[in-house]
Amino acid sequence: MKTYKMAVIPGDGTGPEVIREGLKVIQEASRKYGFTYETHTFDFGGERYLRTKEVLPDSAIPELKKFDAIYLGAIGHPDVKPGILEKGILLRLRFDLDQYINLRPVTLFDERFCPLKNKKPEDIDFVVVRENSEGLYKGLGEFQHKGSADEVAIQISHNTRRGVERCIRYAFEYARQRGKKKKLTLCGKTNVLTFAFDLWERTFYEVAKEYTDIKTEYAHVDAITMWFVKNPEWFDVIVTDNLFGDIITDLGAMIQGGMGIAAGGNINPKGVSMFEPIGGSAPKYTGKNVINPLAAICAGAMLLRQVGETQAALAIEKAVKHVVLTKIKDLAAGKMGYTTSEVGDLVIKELV
Repeated sequence: MKTYKMAVIPGDGTGPEVIREGLKVIQEASRKYGFTYETHTFDFGGERYLRTKEVLPDSAIPELKKFDAIYLGAIGHPDVKPGILEKGILLRLRFDLDQYINLRPVTLFDERFCPLKNKKPEDIDFVVVRENSEGLYKGLGEFQHKGSADEVAIQISHNTRRGVERCIRYAFEYARQRGKKKKLTLCGKTNVLTFAFDLWERTFYEVAKEYTDIKTEYAHVDAITMWFVKNPEWFDVIVTDNLFGDIITDLGAMIQGGMGIAAGGNINPKGVSMFEPIGGSAPKYTGKNVINPLAAICAGAMLLRQVGETQAALAIEKAVKHVVLTKIKDLAAGKMGYTTSEVGDLVIKELV
């Protein structure tokens, strides 16, 4: 029986509540599918920052590298200026742990929760592979003449051949292993961003020569947003840069039913990866036991798949789908028809 070491960062707001339910489900899955795990909880987040003025201690990265995976609740505190925690914790963990893939499945479980007319679960089932360590989020740039009438703000999109190629290769492999339409779409803006996406496009089609079983296509990011709404059934796997990936996956979350069901992974294929619900800390719901934990539970399933517990992951996903189809009235906080903890119990009941 294999034992996994899991770092848990409950984070801010409703993060601890949804992680609590996710861990309940993982515990039951471990009992049924024959694996064990150890958890170590880290208090990184807004409360720690307000108390210590330290965002992330220097010891954090070396310590986290010793774990098999990281399970994250949410980062974001109303009393901390936006950007401090996000850059100091989320981006630093992604960059320093070389989690160069952001993986976002977009799956509709129940057409009741889709805002698009006449779209069914078979129409919305794709994955976005987002480059997670370069681009505009690298933080390169400067102010010139700051505070004056002649102020200039420069933000640099930093893309390397190595970084772009490893992301694209991951996407091709994922499209192959996913085994559905076997189609990979490059999302970019080659008509305007003629340096960055020239690199992306050239690399994409060069790597494509090694994956003759995968169909390839290119689409501008503005067209992608239109087609997510009009023809989401066209897509299988999409690969794109950091900024565009951040934007289109939020649109993807909405067409799959909302942030309450959307999970994501920050992947280092050869190191430690981090999994999280994407909806944020939702501080106004803190402590009310009304937040939807299903995204966190799905993130837990992604974590188990990454460490090799595929059967357990599939069982959790199947249980979540059943609960959504048969029990949940609405995916929004406070409208589910059940409390946060009751939803976790419902998933456990369906876990077989």
